[in-house]
Amino acid sequence: MTKRRTVLGLMGAAAAMAVTAGTAQAQEYTLRMHQFLPAQANVPHLVLDVWADNVERDSGGRIRVERYASMALGGTPPELMDQVMDGVADIVWTVNGYTPGRFPQTEVFELPFFVADARAASSALWQMYQEHMQEDFAGVHMLGMWVHGPGIFHTSTPVRHPSDLQGMKIRGGSRGVNDLLGLVGAEAIGLPVPAIPESLQRGVIDGTTIPWEVTTSLHVAELVHNHTEFEGPGLYTLTFSFAMNQDAYDNLPADLQEVIDRNSGLEFSIFAGGTQADADGPARQVAVDAGNNIITIPEADAQEWRDVVAPLYETWTADMADRGIDGQALIDEARQLMADYEAAH
Repeated sequence: MTKRRTVLGLMGAAAAMAVTAGTAQAQEYTLRMHQFLPAQANVPHLVLDVWADNVERDSGGRIRVERYASMALGGTPPELMDQVMDGVADIVWTVNGYTPGRFPQTEVFELPFFVADARAASSALWQMYQEHMQEDFAGVHMLGMWVHGPGIFHTSTPVRHPSDLQGMKIRGGSRGVNDLLGLVGAEAIGLPVPAIPESLQRGVIDGTTIPWEVTTSLHVAELVHNHTEFEGPGLYTLTFSFAMNQDAYDNLPADLQEVIDRNSGLEFSIFAGGTQADADGPARQVAVDAGNNIITIPEADAQEWRDVVAPLYETWTADMADRGIDGQALIDEARQLMADYEAAH
């Protein structure tokens, strides 16, 4: 009897070990995903979580993605790219413009009145990244690159003409946007997105430049009541990187690398940019329902704005030339790729 119990006990222990091993096998790799917005904001909820859920599903549970919102792993938004390069996080989503001048070629998509369609621009950005931007991002395995919908003004007082911004303190999200604000006479205040609500409440800034979609999570329509948008090409866009630590990627077996790659790249970038732009409409409706003052500049009337900010093209191409980069060639390539996408869709 004792021997039989011993055998049964050993069999039970072996079975338990098998279950434990199976559980371990089901969750072989944990990836920490870090970003700067609240978890319920549009990009984390509609884009990053979709990517993470798909990777977990397609890996059969062997990859688990831990999601850290609002800089929960520490640091500040401008440090995200270094965090993923250094392995503090395995995956990050960040604004390239948070580190001004570090990724200069991406700035072509941030030129004023340059991007009309987020999907077309996201497609072009990914293709140009693959063609000649990878060296700028050495140390990461890029998962996606995209742009948001048109950036607009959200201000304490109405803005219809460039002169209306004279002397106002306006938050900008990149050096290109800050240069634009300087040309229209505003004082550019460089702030990451999470700092906008408090800065508006305290009067540190008189307004901000962000696309509609992010206003909901920041409650911007409650803090300021004037919004200026443009028909046709947007005032500006920012570019984003969704990047994975290269060692974390290399340490995955080939079949799990294939899972990562299948859910990343060109189509994902188009999905991300398009999803972000599609979220503009519902966010705009929040401001409409609140009775806010929405000023829409017709494309024909935007020429005075274009004339004021036109010098940015010359100064940007000159800056690129100082870096050994043909800025005009980037402009021409981006325009052609965007046109090709729009013609095909």
